[in-house]
Amino acid sequence: QVQLVESGGGLVQPGGSLRLSCTTSGIIFVIHAMGWYRQAPGKQRELVAAISSGGMTNYTDSVKGRFTISRDNAKKTVYLQMNSLKPEDTAVYYCNAEQVVLRQSYWGKGTLVTVSS
Repeated sequence: QVQLVESGGGLVQPGGSLRLSCTTSGIIFVIHAMGWYRQAPGKQRELVAAISSGGMTNYTDSVKGRFTISRDNAKKTVYLQMNSLKPEDTAVYYCNAEQVVLRQSYWGKGTLVTVSS
């Protein structure tokens, strides 16, 4: 049974930091690309950051320089360090695991991040 479990969300003031974690089970973690997506109220889900199985990263423009994605293959966990948070970062953040060759794509249930004073 595949599980992706996000944690670390919460309420933070503008300018603050949070670190999200996504712990996985039931997949061969090392061969999956991992991504963090977010969905704000009334908006479509968007890719925030991704990291390949080889460690290459990419970010959406609005978070470059503020967010850092990383992975720990031994712990089967992916992280999203979020600094200098802004109210527009408020959203539900979802973890995704994808393996294109095997046509596998799995999602977590999400964790809410609220940036507000």
